[in-house]
Amino acid sequence: MAYDLMINGQPRRVSATEDKPLLWVLREDLDMPGTKFGCGAGLCGACTVHVDGMAMRSCQLPIAEAVGKTITTIEHVASTPQGKAISESWVALDVPQCGYCQAGQIMSATALLSENPQPSDEEIESAMSGNICRCATYTRIRSAIRQAAGIDAKEVRHAG
Repeated sequence: MAYDLMINGQPRRVSATEDKPLLWVLREDLDMPGTKFGCGAGLCGACTVHVDGMAMRSCQLPIAEAVGKTITTIEHVASTPQGKAISESWVALDVPQCGYCQAGQIMSATALLSENPQPSDEEIESAMSGNICRCATYTRIRSAIRQAAGIDAKEVRHAG
């Protein structure tokens, strides 16, 4: 069946079964390898994309449920002010080691700052809790989010 999707601001038509995960549509059918396969169960966050501005696990989203929604992938995230700030802070603070989880981390961090431009440390922890980093760069990830948000790394804010 043919599906019309809006991906990174561009209309795209894809033929696939209705239950094919968006992850595989992006990677196999649209040649967009930035979104990674991690666990396949929506637990690690490597496959995170934005669907109508919200961070979602593309390995768990059937293509049929993506129709009519605006999808943003890592290839286009820096086109938003929050995505640009996150991408720049990731580079400035040398966040990635192996880099495999970083697309998902960046997508989740960008969604957080889009919704909450000045998150507390607890809000950062909560928003990023579904993204796993095998190299354990969590401290640098948090620092990069704080930097992108304009929060001094020495300033510690708490929710409430």
